[in-house]
Amino acid sequence: MSTVKISPERIYEVVRAPHITEKATLLSEKNQFVFKVASDATKPEIKAAIEALFKVKVTGVNTLVTKGKTKRFKGRPGIRSDVKKAFVTLAEGETIDFTTGLV
Repeated sequence: MSTVKISPERIYEVVRAPHITEKATLLSEKNQFVFKVASDATKPEIKAAIEALFKVKVTGVNTLVTKGKTKRFKGRPGIRSDVKKAFVTLAEGETIDFTTGLV
């Protein structure tokens, strides 16, 4: 797979936030981390952005789109936004610590 060149501005557009849940915490023990990403981001873009942002080696990227639920907001029907998530698998021995923040 060829490497993708990604600009510093695009890195922060692609990777929106870490997705921290019980399931994501359990996956981190298996060297997998979950991120909310831009809906137009591709797998090679996500891989390049994570490698540049956290200085780690990514071995795989799986993505999924969670469709927004229909909910009631203050008694009126509304729809939550769709969210694209990326499950990023890191190389053996690599890790990301979300508690310290970016340097």
